[in-house]
Amino acid sequence: MKKLIYLLLFVISWPSLARQFDVEVILFKRNIAPEQVSELWPDQMPAINYNAAIDLGDTASLKARGIRPMSPSRFQLNGEYNKLKQHAGFTPLAHFGWRQGDLSKAAAPEIHFTAGKDFSGQFLPDGTSRMAASSATATTAADDSGMVITTDNGATNTASDAATNLSGSALHELEGKMKVYVQHYLFTEAEIDLREPSRREVIVGTEPLDNTGIDPMLTPADPAVANSNVQVGHLQEVKKQVEVEEFLKSYRFDQQRQMGSNEMHYIDHPLMGMIIQIRRL
Repeated sequence: MKKLIYLLLFVISWPSLARQFDVEVILFKRNIAPEQVSELWPDQMPAINYNAAIDLGDTASLKARGIRPMSPSRFQLNGEYNKLKQHAGFTPLAHFGWRQGDLSKAAAPEIHFTAGKDFSGQFLPDGTSRMAASSATATTAADDSGMVITTDNGATNTASDAATNLSGSALHELEGKMKVYVQHYLFTEAEIDLREPSRREVIVGTEPLDNTGIDPMLTPADPAVANSNVQVGHLQEVKKQVEVEEFLKSYRFDQQRQMGSNEMHYIDHPLMGMIIQIRRL
């Protein structure tokens, strides 16, 4: 009798043990200039950590973690993708999916993906224009080929090595990672960067202000000095020389959402969006 009870309990619990989900995702951008959106966007964003993420194209590593990439023939959101493609206000950038089991947050892997244009021919990984970096490298090398350059992150290079740093890997318009897991409910975590060329002001040098008409013998207490831009002594106030340069700016999409199976969800952002459906098989 006990064996029969155990067998019945196993049969009842089997569907939950064997649960499988198809995850289908569409990512798109809005055809709008970031300057037209009433948002404050920082020029520099902390880099997304991809150390634990598995690339969507690494089929072997994904299968080892219980993930099977979805063939386009199994897509069920083609209608939504085509509507976005035909709409003047949107540009679809990615359409992909995968099948996974009933994975916990700890067991579910982060999936890394890229899409859109490759800007690596125009910009360095930190967003700096390659043309501007090449000019700066040439000037530095001409001044002193053995000069040590310290970057913002504390790394040091010699000027002779700077040309090597101009080469880099692909720098895609869209890059990010996603994770889908079960914790009583279905959850989706997404951290994505949309990269767009932008412009910023940079300080390229200084020049002394015009001191014509100021008596160098005046003291700080004299009204002529108090109302001028001249500092007494050997110190002289200078004016910053500013130029506008092009750089690659990242706009972050960072979301965590609770999902319902077989429901289509739309996650919004001022510059981009995600359509996602998690189908229980």
